[in-house]
Amino acid sequence: MNFKKSIALLSILVVAFSCATNPFTGKKTMAFMSNDSLFPSAFAQYNQVLTENKVVTGTADADMITRVGQRIAVAAERYLNANGFQGYLDDYKWEYTLIESEQVNAWCMPGGKIAFYTGILPIAKNETGVAAIMGHEVAHALANHGQQRMSAGMLQQGISLVGNIALQNDENLGLYNQAFGIASSVGGMLPFSRGHETEADKIGAYLMAIAGYNPDEGPELWKRMKANSGGQAPPEFLSTHPSNDSRIANLIALAPKAKAEAKKYGVTAFRPIN
Repeated sequence: MNFKKSIALLSILVVAFSCATNPFTGKKTMAFMSNDSLFPSAFAQYNQVLTENKVVTGTADADMITRVGQRIAVAAERYLNANGFQGYLDDYKWEYTLIESEQVNAWCMPGGKIAFYTGILPIAKNETGVAAIMGHEVAHALANHGQQRMSAGMLQQGISLVGNIALQNDENLGLYNQAFGIASSVGGMLPFSRGHETEADKIGAYLMAIAGYNPDEGPELWKRMKANSGGQAPPEFLSTHPSNDSRIANLIALAPKAKAEAKKYGVTAFRPIN
């Protein structure tokens, strides 16, 4: 296949491309897979995780995860309704689960399925810290970051395929694949992922504030995260996440903005941090 035909193949891929709108930025985002197909898959994966792990129920910590999650979900709905996205959460099936594990981790799948691991609770330290984590993870789902990452991966594979079809010489093909792998990762996928993390930090700070939690705890949480990591992290440009120091500085700057946003919803005081 010649180069022109390869470009035509890529054009077909681009034509097949569909867009979604990020309700927090108003920007168009990649959406090769619709939520109609993504959500059921995510729900099935979530159920599988629950069957393979020990779920904690009936404890103060488990009740806290549910309580904070429900408040963040209400805050999200208030924000979305106020900004012209009524019905955005209709297909969400919120669920909040605490899993017994030493992993320092928490996540929210597309469609609102949330898991916290007991290993992250000492770093969260308090309910406001849990709200900071919850807001961030829910933000990933609301902004369709999972959908975008899957779409970007598909696009990356499509471009790679075009290059492999267009190049006939084995030596050139090897050089292309090596160069494309490095460039698409360092120059594409990694910055893309870091951008999602920064966006989720902002949305999360707003959501926790609207839910009545003090966003000043966000940077304090990440100071504890930094201490827990022992300072071990790759250079930021080689990481999927911003550096801890960048994140802390950004969250400090975001806190006043999140408080101002919360005031629009009548939130003028926050729950005590304890």
